[in-house]
Amino acid sequence: MPQFAFEIKDVSKRYGQHWALARLSYSLPAGKSLLLTGHNGSGKTTLLRMLATSTFPTFGTMTVLGRDTRQARDEIRPEVALLSHASFLYEDLSARQNLRLLASLMGIADAKKVCDELITRVHLNTRGDNPVREYSAGMRKRVAIARLLLKAPKLALLDEPFGELDPQGILEMEALIAELKAKGTSLVLATHLIEQGQRLTDERLHLQAGRVGEVT
Repeated sequence: MPQFAFEIKDVSKRYGQHWALARLSYSLPAGKSLLLTGHNGSGKTTLLRMLATSTFPTFGTMTVLGRDTRQARDEIRPEVALLSHASFLYEDLSARQNLRLLASLMGIADAKKVCDELITRVHLNTRGDNPVREYSAGMRKRVAIARLLLKAPKLALLDEPFGELDPQGILEMEALIAELKAKGTSLVLATHLIEQGQRLTDERLHLQAGRVGEVT
């Protein structure tokens, strides 16, 4: 087990002439949870994408679960799950089919039973066989949650996870976060709901223009 969920050392990320992150350094101990805050454009989503190895630093070094993101991307990806605004679901497949496809790629035994249990867990029993293109935003979020649970990541990245959920869904998301923490999963929660986020996490990193900012 690595000592840190991730380590960022003097990391900068440039898009054209814009610096999304600037000389950022931070380390999250393994098994801990982090609240990531900042205004729109502060660099939160860029940092999450980098932790998910969807993009890489322009300068600086980054390790996730003890491995360099550039050198060990294929090893890191199966152990990290990103819950973001984009659902990354196959639109013409049902929720059940989306989950079974991932389960087959992961080589999960008894995939049908596991996926059926997850469909029940996220309360999509009556719509689990409908194409995803017919789903509301909240239903898509529930499928994405089921997919995260199926993946059982060592590092979970949650980008505004309470968005598009009804009050019951928000309670279930809080319960999911508590469950992940109880299992020892390292977790990064990016949200504008600061008071709610602080109740659910161990540490806080506030970004301001791509740098570590002061918490007010």
